[in-house]
Amino acid sequence: MALTLVIRVALIPLFVKQIKASRGMQIMQPELQAVQKKYKGKSDPASREAMTRETMELYKKHGTNPFASCLPILLQSPIFFALFRVLNNLKNISAGTHDGIGPINQTIAHDIESSTLFGARLSDVFLQTDNTAARVVVIILIVAMSVTTFTTQRQLTMKNMPKAALEGPMASTQKMMLYVLPLVFAVSGVNFPVGVLIYWTVTNLWSMGQQFYTIKRMPAPGSEAERAFRERQARKLAAKGIVPETTTDTETPKISGQRVQPQRKNRKKKG
Repeated sequence: MALTLVIRVALIPLFVKQIKASRGMQIMQPELQAVQKKYKGKSDPASREAMTRETMELYKKHGTNPFASCLPILLQSPIFFALFRVLNNLKNISAGTHDGIGPINQTIAHDIESSTLFGARLSDVFLQTDNTAARVVVIILIVAMSVTTFTTQRQLTMKNMPKAALEGPMASTQKMMLYVLPLVFAVSGVNFPVGVLIYWTVTNLWSMGQQFYTIKRMPAPGSEAERAFRERQARKLAAKGIVPETTTDTETPKISGQRVQPQRKNRKKKG
């Protein structure tokens, strides 16, 4: 768990960039589809070059690209596979039948192997253990991993995207992946060691918290999150006696207003 938190803290700048890139990719979909429709059926070099140029201009306009949203996942992949390899060979390293991996020698492997979570060792795999407690822990972790994966993806797409971005081929693909990915994790989770399941679940929980904080303060223009943001700002201003002014700004969710001065009652002097 400590390893997960250290990695996630180090990836915070890339995570914020991922949120912005994913949001930009969704928002630009109507414009991107218009460009694709414009050059549909045209295969000559001039048309291809023009289509590429206009597409790149859209990426620059929205400050995004197709690869930015994958950076945190790609950077975590080596750590995930290394963790999987170590935990998968932990028993053999501890028993002395397998060479150590990096700093993990027989002594360290034995210490790790003796660590448990509610009776489940970090190297226990559902399909490779007869320990009932370990199987129960694995099932709970698989469910937690699948639910947090679904919630994380849904929070990013449904709450932080304008309605126009939730339509079209790319939006349909993302909606399908919203349900497919948790199902894939649920099926493949029986092959993962307990330690890997813990790592992935904690990663998802951290991502959910980061997303919630980022979306709450930097919502996408036209999204449900932006509407909620404006309502919160309006309530805060109203509490300070400021009447919000109507604005058509769709780029930044700011609310301006004028302070209402309290009316003073005229008092008649006695005399």
